Amino acid sequence: MEKIDSTHSFLTITMPSSSPFLLLLMLFFVVTDTVYSEEEEVKTTFIVQVEHDTKPSIFPTHRHWYESSLSSSSSIIHTYQTVFHGFSAKLTPSEAQKLQALSHVITLIPEQVRHLHTTRSPQFLGLKIADRAGLLKETDFGSDLVIGVIDTGICPERESFNDRDLGPLPPKWKGQCVSGRDFPASSCNRKLIGARYFSAGYEATNGKMNDTLEYRSPRDSDGHGTHTASIAAGRYVFPASTMSYARGMAAGMAPKARLAVYKVCWNAGCYDSDILAAFDAAVADGVDVVSLSVGGVVVPYHLDVIAVGAFGASEAGVFVSASGGNGGPGGLTVTNVAPWVTTVGAGTIDRDFPADVVLGNGKIIGGVSVYGGPGLSPGRMYKLVYAGSEGGGDGYSSSLCLEDSLDPMVVKGNIVVCDRGVNSRAAKGEVVKKAGGVGMILANGVFDGEGLVADCHVLPATSVGATAGDEIRKYISLGWHSRSPPTATIIFKGTRVGVRPAPKVAAFSARGPNPESPEILKPDVIAPGLNILAAWPDGVSPSGVHSDERRSEFNILSGTSMACPHVSGLAALLKGAHPAWTPAAIRSALITTAYTVDTSGDSLLDESTGNVSSFFDYGAGHVHPEKAMNPGLIYDISSYDYVDFLCNSNYSAKNIRVITRKGADCSGAKRAGHAGNLNYPSLSAVFHQYGKQSMSTHFIRSVANVGDPNSVYKVTVTPPPGTVVTVEPNTLSFRRLGQKLNFLVRVQTRAVKLSPGTSTVNTGSILWSDGKHAVKSPLVVTMQQPLQ
Repeated sequence: MEKIDSTHSFLTITMPSSSPFLLLLMLFFVVTDTVYSEEEEVKTTFIVQVEHDTKPSIFPTHRHWYESSLSSSSSIIHTYQTVFHGFSAKLTPSEAQKLQALSHVITLIPEQVRHLHTTRSPQFLGLKIADRAGLLKETDFGSDLVIGVIDTGICPERESFNDRDLGPLPPKWKGQCVSGRDFPASSCNRKLIGARYFSAGYEATNGKMNDTLEYRSPRDSDGHGTHTASIAAGRYVFPASTMSYARGMAAGMAPKARLAVYKVCWNAGCYDSDILAAFDAAVADGVDVVSLSVGGVVVPYHLDVIAVGAFGASEAGVFVSASGGNGGPGGLTVTNVAPWVTTVGAGTIDRDFPADVVLGNGKIIGGVSVYGGPGLSPGRMYKLVYAGSEGGGDGYSSSLCLEDSLDPMVVKGNIVVCDRGVNSRAAKGEVVKKAGGVGMILANGVFDGEGLVADCHVLPATSVGATAGDEIRKYISLGWHSRSPPTATIIFKGTRVGVRPAPKVAAFSARGPNPESPEILKPDVIAPGLNILAAWPDGVSPSGVHSDERRSEFNILSGTSMACPHVSGLAALLKGAHPAWTPAAIRSALITTAYTVDTSGDSLLDESTGNVSSFFDYGAGHVHPEKAMNPGLIYDISSYDYVDFLCNSNYSAKNIRVITRKGADCSGAKRAGHAGNLNYPSLSAVFHQYGKQSMSTHFIRSVANVGDPNSVYKVTVTPPPGTVVTVEPNTLSFRRLGQKLNFLVRVQTRAVKLSPGTSTVNTGSILWSDGKHAVKSPLVVTMQQPLQ
């Protein structure tokens, strides 16, 4: 799992799109830093793409054919036949090289290990059950739409997954309910209509699963999958809360949508071969939406199994929503950036859980927590210590409150200040509690800024921002040099609703620009992802700490993992309202109707700094479900358009075939322009100055009328500072629904003074309006000064 509290270290691997297979083997040897004889070669998992249609008739099945290509020491992990054609197997480098030489083998992709990116949000989004009209009523709450959740499985007994008043299974459904440990076939119902698990890839690397620690079944032993599934499609449940916090009605975005879960994530991570098998099964089963809160390093699309699987799903008409990652607030951290994937960042909602620190000097410092146990003694002030200077250990490990790093002689009976990072936030509290501490203040580092995440701690604890952390540490330092030793207490204030301003861009939410395709703005949109209440398994503590014996039907979690299923559920609702819409059309509706102002009417702020956010932080803005139902115009994209995009991105014909499973002739595409000409609802221009004084580019776009049959749209241009932007024509006159019209956007700019290797970004927008619909596209202009 990519917890929000990881070390924030992200590896980005970039290679030329035409990288030959030998480069992959070189990369393998660089990583292992060891040379082996053929007998000693270490095996690793590869995903093998084959010429599906060239199977000799002598083989009864493709699997038999694939097995004939392998040595006796290797066996097939998975076969793929829907979104990808081929198989996965564990191979030595020499076996991989021999396999690559076979005429029917197109490519081998080294496996990555992925990690998970880890109420009130329906009301905050404007989805109201009592409305006589609107997106929920229009689509019968998502009934008969199927959302496939690729995650850690599900706890089927939760009330969020009951099937009361639901009709029979959709006729198109072809999936299965696979039984396993503590998951009989009767676990499925008319709500949870499918459940599978994929562990072969995980076990190929880690050995046979320990059934005492993990369920060899679709049952969720982590909690992440249950949480995301209920955000996407949980039923209405009242009352709902966790540890008495966030009391109210819990509901997913599409309460009547059907769920199919595909468990691919285990204690050691989520393995590419299993993820691709889940994509393959989900599309074959008949899902309408795939929700994927999993990510990894950014690599070219032909080496990215999520991108490859998502392309196959999109081509089959399946909308794919993926979390953008929790690497924020730093730039270039967004993941799952393929243009056929809807990439989701995280925003805050108008609810929080204040838990204030009161210092001995009378200063009150705001924090957040969902601690639900015995509190500190009322009116009593406790000695306050900073683990980094007084906790014992080596200073670094004690400051982070890592396992066995604290000295009980120093900590016992005191409130301990711990720095955020490395281990999970709740685990730090367990370390403090084991050492005898009575409470914890968890302080953000400089990188985390002022963004606060509420946790269900195992002892009285609260989280404070970076500035507050510095103030508290300074108070401790000064206190020990005076006659008044530092003291503090924590006051828990429960749930607060109506927080303004909201939303903000969550501090942890990964940011652009797009590391692989800067011409495509990512993330696409943001959705609620901070402190989200959703269903939780009965066998997992709300803190995730093994020693914690508390149990709750709901839990509060934060991450782009939580934002992603919000968009997945909304996509199901939009698909229900507009069955003919393609995945690109649905994404277009979400992007062009997104908003960029908060409840106070001001520009969206960055939670980590308090400053105004930008398109690289939130994409086109925060999703607006009701407006997305009737966007007026849509920017649609076909599979052929994506091929042209890949051609113009300098992908080779072979690598395009890996992604699309089809041959590609790039000669015509390259004559048509550049990668930015993909018919995307946002526009991003990147200028490399190279000593030029004036530069220009253009974007060709096509929009289809889905609003009123007879409508006239006029354009309003807000040019980025320092640019001249023209749109031709400036008026689009439609005479029927479905009619498509083209327009051209020309951007002209002049060079600016920059140091070598630096860049500057300016933003604007293109807005088409007929007086009823406002169809807005972000326009981003990046000026780069190459290294000399």
